[in-house]
Amino acid sequence: MSETGKAGALTRWEDEGGALPCGPQEALAADCEKWDIPPLSDAEIIQLRIRVIALENMVLGLLSKASADQLAAIEEIAEFISPRVDAKPHPLTLHAATQMEHFVERARRFREE
Repeated sequence: MSETGKAGALTRWEDEGGALPCGPQEALAADCEKWDIPPLSDAEIIQLRIRVIALENMVLGLLSKASADQLAAIEEIAEFISPRVDAKPHPLTLHAATQMEHFVERARRFREE
C-alpha cells in the first residue's frame, strides 16, 4: 500500500470515527440518552455474539480468496492503528489491530496456493 493509500485509510478511519472517542456521531450518541433505549436483554446479547461469529467466519472466507497484496495491505493498516498523539493507548483498540493480523494469518492457512 502506498503512503498516500495509508494516509487516506487512516484519514477515513478518523473521519468515520474509528480513532475518536465517540466517532462523528458523538452528538447523536449524546441524544441517545433522551431516547430512553432499554438495555439489551441476555437473548439480544447472545444473538449479537452469534452474528459476530458469523461475520468473522464470512470475513475469513473472503480473506482466504484475497490476493497476497490485499492481505499485506490489511497487515500494514493494522500496524498503523494507534492512539492519537494526545490520547492514551486503549487496550481494545490495540487488541483489534492484533485481531486483524490474526485474521490474515488464519486466511493464509485456507488459501489454495
